[in-house]
Amino acid sequence: MRQKQLRLRLATFYFAYFLMLGGVAPFFSLYLNSLGFSGVQIGILLALMPLARVVAPPAWAWLADHQGGRRMLVRQTTAATALSCAGLLFAKTFGALFAVILLLNVFWCAALPLVEATTMANLKGRLGDYGRIRVWGSVSFMISVIVLGQILDHTGIMLLPLLLLALFSVNALAAWILPADQAQHYHEDHAPMRVILRRPEVMALFAACFLMALAHGPYNIFYSIRLVEIGYSKSAVGWMWAVSVLAEIGVFWLMPALLKRFSIPAIMSFSLGCAVVRFLIIGWLAQNVVLMTLAQTMHAATFGAYHAAALAAIHQFFRGRTQSRGQALYTSLGFGAGGVLGGLASGWLWQHTNAQITFSCASAVALLALLVVASRLRGVPAASAAA
Repeated sequence: MRQKQLRLRLATFYFAYFLMLGGVAPFFSLYLNSLGFSGVQIGILLALMPLARVVAPPAWAWLADHQGGRRMLVRQTTAATALSCAGLLFAKTFGALFAVILLLNVFWCAALPLVEATTMANLKGRLGDYGRIRVWGSVSFMISVIVLGQILDHTGIMLLPLLLLALFSVNALAAWILPADQAQHYHEDHAPMRVILRRPEVMALFAACFLMALAHGPYNIFYSIRLVEIGYSKSAVGWMWAVSVLAEIGVFWLMPALLKRFSIPAIMSFSLGCAVVRFLIIGWLAQNVVLMTLAQTMHAATFGAYHAAALAAIHQFFRGRTQSRGQALYTSLGFGAGGVLGGLASGWLWQHTNAQITFSCASAVALLALLVVASRLRGVPAASAAA
C-alpha cells in the first residue's frame, strides 16, 4: 500500500474515533447531571471507562498478538461498542446505566491501543509522521465539541444518547478501511514482558502515566459541570474544549521538530509542570475567561506533547511482539487505573469539599508525577531516534 493511501486510512479512523469522543468527553457528565445523580454517582459511572481500561486492553492485546489480527478485532469491537451504545437510549436509572456503560467500555477500550500499535508498526516508529496522522483526530474532536455544543444548546442535553449512537456507528464503519497489520522484527522480540517491566525506567514511566491520569480525574469529569455552574453556556463549554484541541493540533504538527530538539523526559517534565499550573487556574480562577483560555491552551502540553513523548518511550521499550501489549499497558495502567482512582476520588472531593480543593489536589498529583519523571526516568533513548 502506498504511503499516502496508508496515512489516509489511518487518519480517517482517528477522525471518526475522536469525532465520537468529542460527544462523550465534554457532555456526558452534563447528561448524567441532568438525570439528577450526585457527584459520587457521576464519579462512579464515569470511572467505569478507565475501570474497563485496567483489565480489557491487555486482554484484547493478548488476543490480537496471538491470533495475529488487529484489524479484524478492531472491526468487531467497534461494532459491539455501537450496539452497546444503543442501551443509553433506554437506561435512565443508576443500575441500568452502570451495566450499559460498563459493557460499552469493555468493547470501546479495545480499538485505540490496537490502532496505535498498527500505526506505529506501519510508520516504523516515526513519531513525527504519527503526529501528522493523529492530528486529524484532534481536528474532528474540535469540530465535534463545537457543533454538538450548539446543537445541545438548542435541543437540550437529553438528545445526547441518540447523537452518541450515530457517532459510535460512524466509528464502526471507519474500522473497515484500516490497513492490514504489519509485523515487525527486532532483536528484542523474545524478551519476556516481565523482563521489560522490571526495568526501573519502565516502572518510572508507568508510574508517571498513572499519576498524570489520576491528576486529570477532576478535569475529565467535572470541568464541564464547573463551567456551567458558574454561568458558561453549553456552546461556551464546547468552545473551551475546542481551544484545548486547537492547541493540541498545533503541538502534534510541531512534534517532529520538538522530538528532534528535546529529550523525552524533558518534554514530559515540561508537560507535567503545565498541568500543575493549569489545574490551579481551573480551580481558583475559572470566572476569568482570559485565564481559562490560557489554561486550555496548556492542553497542548498536558495531553498532546505528553502523550506523544510517552508513546515514543513505549515504542522504544516494547518491541516486536510486545508492542500491542506495551500500548495496552500504557492505556491500562495510565488511563485505566489512574483514571479509575481519579474519577472516584474527584467524585468524593466534588461532593464533600469544593471545586477549588478538588482541582488543587489534581495539581498536587501532577507535581508528584513531575518529581518522578525528573528524578527517575532514565535510559529513554533520545526523542530524535523516534522522530
